[in-house]
Formats: sequence, C-alpha cells, structure tokens
Amino acid sequence: MDHCKRAPLRGEIVIPGDKSISHRSIMFGSIAKGTTEITGFLKGADCLSTIGCFRSMGVRIEEAGDRILVHGNGLHGLQAPKETLDCGNSGTTTRLISGILAAQDFSVTLTGDASIQKRPMGRIMEPLAQMGADIQSVQGNGCAPLRICGRPLHGIDYHSPVPSAQVKSAILLAGLYANGETRVTEDSLSRDHTERMLAHFGADVRSEIGPSGCRPAVSNTAATAVIRPARELYGCPVHVPGDISSAAFFIAAGLIVPGSEILIKNVGINPTRAGILTVCRAMGGHITLLNESGASGEPTADLLVRHSSLHGTQIGGSIIPTLIDELPMLAAMACFAEGETIIRDAAELKVKESDRIGVMVQNLKAMGADVTETEDGMIIRGGKPLHGAVIDSKLDHRIAMTFAVASLCAEGGTTILGSQCVDISYPDFYKDLARLTG
Repeated sequence: MDHCKRAPLRGEIVIPGDKSISHRSIMFGSIAKGTTEITGFLKGADCLSTIGCFRSMGVRIEEAGDRILVHGNGLHGLQAPKETLDCGNSGTTTRLISGILAAQDFSVTLTGDASIQKRPMGRIMEPLAQMGADIQSVQGNGCAPLRICGRPLHGIDYHSPVPSAQVKSAILLAGLYANGETRVTEDSLSRDHTERMLAHFGADVRSEIGPSGCRPAVSNTAATAVIRPARELYGCPVHVPGDISSAAFFIAAGLIVPGSEILIKNVGINPTRAGILTVCRAMGGHITLLNESGASGEPTADLLVRHSSLHGTQIGGSIIPTLIDELPMLAAMACFAEGETIIRDAAELKVKESDRIGVMVQNLKAMGADVTETEDGMIIRGGKPLHGAVIDSKLDHRIAMTFAVASLCAEGGTTILGSQCVDISYPDFYKDLARLTG
C-alpha cells in the first residue's frame, strides 16, 4: 500500500475492541457455565483464531448482530478436537489455551502460522510442566507445534523470569484446575486483564502488590497473582473497551501531524496497559482524558489528542511491560521529537511477530532517521526530516500501522509491503486513517 504526506487529522474515532480482552472473553466464556454475552468484540484474525479453537472443542459461539454469544460448556466440558488446533498468528491464543488444555482429559496438538512456529513457548512449557503438565514441542525446538496430553495438575509458586501477561495467564488458567493454590510472582506488574476478568466470572483470584497490597500504575515492587482451584465459572456480560494498542497509532498521529485534533472514544486505560499515555505526556504530548468509566472491571476514557511539540525522553524499566506493543509507534514518534530518545529493557521486542527492534531500525533508517540499534532497544536522535521509502512490514501488523502513521509526516510517497497484515488486529485501520485525514 502507498502512503503520502497528508492533511491534519480531525474528528472522532471509535477504535476496535481490545484484543487481549476479546481473546479472554471467548476463552473464559467457553469454560464457564451458561451464556456469556460480549459487546465490542474485536473481529480481527487473531481473535477469530481463538473462536475457531473453541468451536473445534464443542463450544457453541454465535454472532448476534454486534454481539458475540458464547454458550459455555463449563470448566470440564471441552471435547477432544478431531484435528490439530490452529492458532493462526496469535501468540495469546497459543500460550493461554495451553494452560487450559494442560488439565483436560484428552490430548491435542496446537500449531499456528510460520511466525508462531518461531516464537518461544518454553516460557509457558516450563511452569506448566512444574504443575504436572505433559506438554512437548513437536520439533523439539521449544516452539509450536505443541503436543499437550491433559493430566491432573497441582498448584505451584512460580517466579516468572520476565514480566509477561501471557505466561502469567497460562499458569493462572491451569491453576483453575489444579490441586491447591497457584501463585505467580513478577518483578513488576504485567497486564492484569486475566485477573480482573476471572474475578468477573467468579474465580477466587487476587493480587498481592507491594507492602500494602495496593495496585500501583507502574511498580518496581514484586507483584503476585494468586488463584485457587474453581468448581465452576459462570457466564456473564463482557463489554470490551477500545484497544489502547490500536489507539496508539492515532494518538501518535494526532501528536505529530501539525494542526491535528482528534477524539478517540471509549479507550481502555487499564494502568497495566496505559504506559503510552505516561510516555507521551513526558514527551510534551497534549492528551486529555474525558468521560472516565469502569465497566466490566476495566477503566475506560475518551482521549482528546492535540498536535504537540515533542521532545526526547528515556523509556525503560518497569514501564516497559505496560507499553511493549506500543514501542514501535513510540520509536517512530521519537523521530519527530527534538533531542534524543532512548528505549531500553525491551529485548522482548525481538520475539514478537517479528524482531521489532531490528525491523524498526532498518525501516526508520530507510526513511532517513538517525537511529541506532542496541542490545535491548534503540537510540533515536529526533528532529531529522524523514522521506518516503519502501517499508518491509515483515507481515507484522504493528510495523505496518506504525509506518502508515510515520508516512503522514514524511516527504514523498511511502510503500508498505505486506500492508494487509493489519487485518490481524485492525481490519479497518487504513479506512479510519484516511477518514480522519480527509
């Protein structure tokens, strides 16, 4: 797809539902008793992979207008699939569903696309094995396909080497079925959608954070999630807020394109996800929160974003887990800020849908940016004009969207190879971007 320099962004936008919450609403609804009604569900390819997997295990999931109805089979009601479960491009599906499957009374093989078959699964295989799970990498390389033979599980006290909501969630979901209490400790709090939503479905789950047990937005104090085995979960309404990871592209566009002012409606601002707001404000960005609310246990707000004169900053430490998916867009945004921006402690980017550090540096340099790759991040020296280029997205949806936004402030045309990969998380992205730029 080709992109050229555009006019200011003006108007309102409702972004797609949160991908993380959409995945979990299907999974938890499927193993709950009764019907779960989901509004705001993201119908991107990743979340449709989750629906496909649970339909293959006998769960009736139907679309009813703008709602998704999940007719749950109960905690022990999943059926052995007749064929391999295909997780597509979704790491969330692959890792979280493994925690559920580890405790079933059948065996199953999980696979996914070429990208998924390169992403590390040892990080969930090890703790699940400690719980008694029989989970093997078919190729013996610590990646999918995974062969999971369901077994009785026992609770563990696990200290996760890397703060990761996917690792934590896989263990907590296995803990629903385990004998005894399961505890997962992280050095800083990762996304807590699983804990919030499991409590919404009736699970006995709690968070222990810091000496007072308070829930800070970003913490250097160890955070522990604790779950006890469940007799049953119960279907309930779930309202999925707008995905802040999708909003990130419009936040950045509004800040960097001169003359822009946009209102992004109903965005999830869960403190474990909202690091981008903290960083944008630290860079001088004008973002105002309006109409704050808290439906389904998830805080939301409308975001009013105005063009701003940005300056460089340092991004690292405990804030990284709260904006890991937004770092590509922040890196591109830093090119339009005065001074130096340093991103560190972000080695996790190397094992996303692509090596996002290497791919970002390569493509930013192609546009004329002054950027240096480091072992765990990058250094961006902003203020240098960018020009159009041919961008290789590596079929990574966040890379494609990042450079569509960057192209709005670059001289000349930009071509994004593999641009349709945005269907993974935001099928109408280009249409929405074009509407706001007139």
